[in-house]
Amino acid sequence: QVQLVESGGGLVQPGGSLRLSCAASGNIFSIETVAWYRQTPGKQRELVASMPRGGSPSHADSVKGRFTISRDDANNAIYLQMNSLEPEDTAVYFCNAEVWGSNGYAYLKSYWGQGTSVTVAS
Repeated sequence: QVQLVESGGGLVQPGGSLRLSCAASGNIFSIETVAWYRQTPGKQRELVASMPRGGSPSHADSVKGRFTISRDDANNAIYLQMNSLEPEDTAVYFCNAEVWGSNGYAYLKSYWGQGTSVTVAS
């Protein structure tokens, strides 16, 4: 089993910055694609950014130029640097990781964190 724990959310004024972190632990052989999603009440969860192992990051148009996803594979960590925050960025942010584990055989499974709340308001 794998656990993803997000941190770094909070209240920030418009134009401010936050850095979200996601720590992965458990039965991890390697991590494939990682991603950040966000969700507001009554809306579907939307993809904010993703990054494959050894590949280039991709960001949603709504956050391009303001948010940056990164990963530290040596420490099984995922980050989202958020700059120039806008009230529209208010949401619960979730990290997601596709993880190779081993239980006598290798398997790939997708895991989610519990979410961290970001509120952008003056």
